[in-house]
Amino acid sequence: MSLSDKLPQTSDNYAMMQSFRSREAWHVLKILSEFVESAEELQGIVPAVSIFGSARTPRDHKYYKLTEEVARLLSDSGFSVISGGGPGIMEAANKGAFYGRSPSVALNIVLPHEQKPNEYQDLSVKFNHFFSRKVMFVKHAIAYVVMPGGFGTLDEMFEALTLIQTGKSAFPSSCAAATSGTDCWTGSKTGWSVRA
Repeated sequence: MSLSDKLPQTSDNYAMMQSFRSREAWHVLKILSEFVESAEELQGIVPAVSIFGSARTPRDHKYYKLTEEVARLLSDSGFSVISGGGPGIMEAANKGAFYGRSPSVALNIVLPHEQKPNEYQDLSVKFNHFFSRKVMFVKHAIAYVVMPGGFGTLDEMFEALTLIQTGKSAFPSSCAAATSGTDCWTGSKTGWSVRA
């Protein structure tokens, strides 16, 4: 059986198929441009620490206050702080760094009915794709702080840990990752170091 026998038969609407293929090519170029633009904007943000956590943590919650304090200490110690740029833990991270001496960096994702950028951002980079945003979280960080959160937080944490474990991260030999909140992270350690 030849390849042409295995492929779906073309419909009468060949022009529509060609249009779809053309749009897909442009979509790939948009993704590439998102990587290039964000890499250029973030090139001076070193050293940096990425902080992951829930968008739904209220301002009066102990984890919001803890994140703000940790981010301020990191910022005053010379580390840029990178967060997702939204509300909750992300806002606390940006707020702590914003009032510190190092940059508060936000990697904002464009979502239809969800996240709005917080007001504590020295540098705000806009993303349309989660995967290019995740690359920038790990590309520029020398450490990670993981606060309680949901699936997005877990996704970011496991992405970072996988890159550390496989030696694909930018770190020369080791990296620190810290979690907080044993009531949230049942079954995991609170604060660990991972050696690549």
